[in-house]
Amino acid sequence: MERVRNAVLFVMLAGVLATPFVGGSAAPWAGGAQEKAAKVTYAPVPGGDYNIDPAHSIIGFSIRHLEIAWVEGRFKDFKGTIHYDEKDVTKSSVEFTAKVASIDTGVEPRDKHLRTADFFDVEKFPEMTFRSTRVERNGKDGYVLHGDFTLRGVTKQVQLPFAVTGAIKDPWGNTRFGVKAQTKINRRDYGITWGKALENGGIDVGNEVTIDLQLEAVKPAPKPAGR
Repeated sequence: MERVRNAVLFVMLAGVLATPFVGGSAAPWAGGAQEKAAKVTYAPVPGGDYNIDPAHSIIGFSIRHLEIAWVEGRFKDFKGTIHYDEKDVTKSSVEFTAKVASIDTGVEPRDKHLRTADFFDVEKFPEMTFRSTRVERNGKDGYVLHGDFTLRGVTKQVQLPFAVTGAIKDPWGNTRFGVKAQTKINRRDYGITWGKALENGGIDVGNEVTIDLQLEAVKPAPKPAGR
């Protein structure tokens, strides 16, 4: 009998938890309405000046470790602007600056080492910067951003293939669009040479670094007249 009572109670409890409405209103644990999302309709990206939203953007990287796995990280303190030319995207431009000390690989002792002169030497070179020089088309919907990338006091020309997603109006009336870009650099080109050879070949810290950018660009909604 005890087993039967427990089974009945379990069924009753499961029925209550599965019911999204109680007394005609959403149950407090239901987490709000879970309506089927409508298909997104993107608008053409309006021209103008946009700020990169650091709360919804990632400046990430990955590098080979011991020739067997990848270590990923990101820079958490950065700012940037995008000037978007809707009539001719190739006339658009991008600038950003990141505080190198904000590096985060999820392991604090490693991050401390990366901030030293063995790697980024953040006391002497606190920022890395990028300033675009031109944009070119790459197929129907792709582009390549060319620009000067400065790291550890060394400036090199880099190419960033990218794609644009957008635009949408956010819940506050601002215009947003997304940018996804990826490229590779050699850390030794920027004077970061720390590492040693492994007995079975290769090196403990890879030379090639993959840069991944996931960016949200936002243009504030116009202020009402008279304010």
